[in-house]
Amino acid sequence: MGDRNSEKTDLIIGRNAVLESLKSGRAVDSVIVAKGDRGGSIGKIISECRSLGVPVKEADSRKLDYLCGHANHQGIAAYAAAHEYASVDDMLALARGRGEPPFIIVCDGLEDPHNLGAIIRTAEAAGAHGVIIPKRNSASLSFATAKTSAGAIEYVPVARVSNLASAIDGLKEKGLWIYGADADGKMWCDTDMSGAAALVIGSEGAGLGRLIKEKCDFIVSLPMKGQIGSLNASVAAGILMYEISRQRNKTGGNG
Repeated sequence: MGDRNSEKTDLIIGRNAVLESLKSGRAVDSVIVAKGDRGGSIGKIISECRSLGVPVKEADSRKLDYLCGHANHQGIAAYAAAHEYASVDDMLALARGRGEPPFIIVCDGLEDPHNLGAIIRTAEAAGAHGVIIPKRNSASLSFATAKTSAGAIEYVPVARVSNLASAIDGLKEKGLWIYGADADGKMWCDTDMSGAAALVIGSEGAGLGRLIKEKCDFIVSLPMKGQIGSLNASVAAGILMYEISRQRNKTGGNG
């Protein structure tokens, strides 16, 4: 759930506050419920979350006390998003509006909000049309992510999807080639990435998941000449994004 102090400003506490936030259409990242508490309006809130696709997480009541600064949370709290989520179609429409082949970043289980924020910031600078993240086991558009993005979340659409593999299949149907960043692939600068492209970045520890890796058309790698075996996820993503940007500029983006 991130660092308590960095997330504190986007916490909504109490049953009525959480329910009204959901009903108002405010972007909510997740709802946290005390384990075993389903009384009163909590069942209604959970049902509302399911219909809206908002993840619900259980937490020990003492942890919930801590997250809420020992305020009267009534067994429930929610994290609001720092920005509205977009759809994948919004990204494709943005690419069409610019007259460019789509260029999308896919994050496979990236858990650090600072890494996600840095990726969004670089995506904006490199000319990407959007970032896709999964709903579960992933950093989200929290205020920590927003701060690290340095304002880029205002310009880069971010979509949160239930099934990342299905989302990648949808991109393939739209004519995008899928490039996964992993250690056992072809050297990055020897790979043509100038056309409609989605770049998939794996999680900080495990890298690309097996199924997601199988969905990729190409696996690209960065040379590692030092003693450390890998780069920070957002740094690797930044290098590869700029290589894609360079190739697109060289070919006029029509490859």
